[in-house]
Amino acid sequence: MSRLIEFYAGRGGDHRGRTLAEIQGWDDRALEFTHDYIQWLFPTARRSAFNPYAPELPAADIAEFHAREDLRANLRASFLRMLAFYGLALDRDGAKLKIARGPNWEDRGPKWLRLGDHNHLRITRILDSLCTLGLKDEARAFLAALLELAESDEGRAALEPVTLDFWRRAEK
Repeated sequence: MSRLIEFYAGRGGDHRGRTLAEIQGWDDRALEFTHDYIQWLFPTARRSAFNPYAPELPAADIAEFHAREDLRANLRASFLRMLAFYGLALDRDGAKLKIARGPNWEDRGPKWLRLGDHNHLRITRILDSLCTLGLKDEARAFLAALLELAESDEGRAALEPVTLDFWRRAEK
């Protein structure tokens, strides 16, 4: 079993020995100012330009995520944690997933919804990873929420068309 699968199964650590549960339990400050965890929470098939210790995502690991509900459930938990970090919340409208501003939006939203923020790159990674690893509905709901935000006054001032294009391409 790969190191990434061990990490996501809760039986191993990342390149620094941190567990999935540990990272998911970090406060918003730790998530904002630590930069080498996002590649572990949301692995993609593309090599990270920022973290040489980021896990590889071979076809076997992708298949493992698609085959195992426990891995997808842990990925979903990572996604929910990052939504809260961004001030967003997931809700169900019947069978459809919907993401909207959460109860902490006023605090969290302005911290990332600003021109050139590094979290825009993280969001691209999250969308790509969710699609690749079997949570396409969550990725679609996230993209829909982001595009809705982009139409708001604050979103128009903070999100460049190139960022929106990256997000659309990541949700494939």
